[in-house]
Amino acid sequence: MKTIFSGIQPSGQITLGNYIGALKQFVELQNEYNCYFCIVDQHAITVPQERLELRKNIRSLAALYLAVGINPDKATLFIQSEVPAHAQAGWMMQCISYIGELERMTQFKDKSAGKDAVSAALLTYPPLMVADILLYNTDLVPVGEDQKQHLELTRDLAERFNKKYNDIFTIPEVSIPKVGARIMSLQDPTKKMSKSDANNKASIRLLDDLKQIEKKIKSAVTDSEGIVKYDQANKPGVSNLLSIYSIFSGKTISEIESIYEGKGYGDFKSDLAEVVINEIKPIQERYHELMESSELDEILDRGAEKAQVVANKMLKKMENAMGLGRKRN
Repeated sequence: MKTIFSGIQPSGQITLGNYIGALKQFVELQNEYNCYFCIVDQHAITVPQERLELRKNIRSLAALYLAVGINPDKATLFIQSEVPAHAQAGWMMQCISYIGELERMTQFKDKSAGKDAVSAALLTYPPLMVADILLYNTDLVPVGEDQKQHLELTRDLAERFNKKYNDIFTIPEVSIPKVGARIMSLQDPTKKMSKSDANNKASIRLLDDLKQIEKKIKSAVTDSEGIVKYDQANKPGVSNLLSIYSIFSGKTISEIESIYEGKGYGDFKSDLAEVVINEIKPIQERYHELMESSELDEILDRGAEKAQVVANKMLKKMENAMGLGRKRN
């Protein structure tokens, strides 16, 4: 069974786009792969975080993983900072990284643009991401288009280490989701739905009040044509809503177009809201149940223990390959 690794930062609330492009697909992947799902809190602190808010977000994200259907008996769910091998291996990968290649990272350019000062970790966090992946002999990493550059760096550093020290790392492949990789903003359908969007109407968050979700869908940008038809170039708003409807209902876009032939956007949006809410409601109920029980912490404890066993084995191989510490049998 091949291994998948995926990490999500506990910053901001998970959106419908995150759910469709990642979490929803993880539920299917856990049946076919050996999966490690990591809450990458050490990545989150590359930019300023409020301590109590970060703690709340870490636990909340873990509960959402489980609420959407991740089974801890099939997949390993854990918090990055609770497995020290990540930071240790991250430093070792940083030592074989070059400043030039880190400065070329698009996300570093975007996050540092216009700022008087940024943390050194914002520049050097890609090697930590590399370590996250390589520690588990990862074969596949499911990512969005915006993370492809980091995966290319992962492959480069793995090959560099293997060539310079010892051939210990699996070279991971990128896995781009077939559907839902780019769910767009409800207010500006030319840009991706984001959990950091300042416009609250632009993104549906999994933990939004159900009435609020309905209002956001009904106020989503469409056009003046009044025809429910998929046309990404000329009707980006309607096309985005059709994509969401198709994913949640299981119907093809052609089938949905036929259903609403001769009908306006009002009926289409009302039905879409119902379809989305029907899927999100049980997720929210399970989420609140987990947040109020000890079950969540017990699962995270077990996940950290399982991850630590695997990560420590690879860490020892890395240390031996680089000549760190004393040689042990």
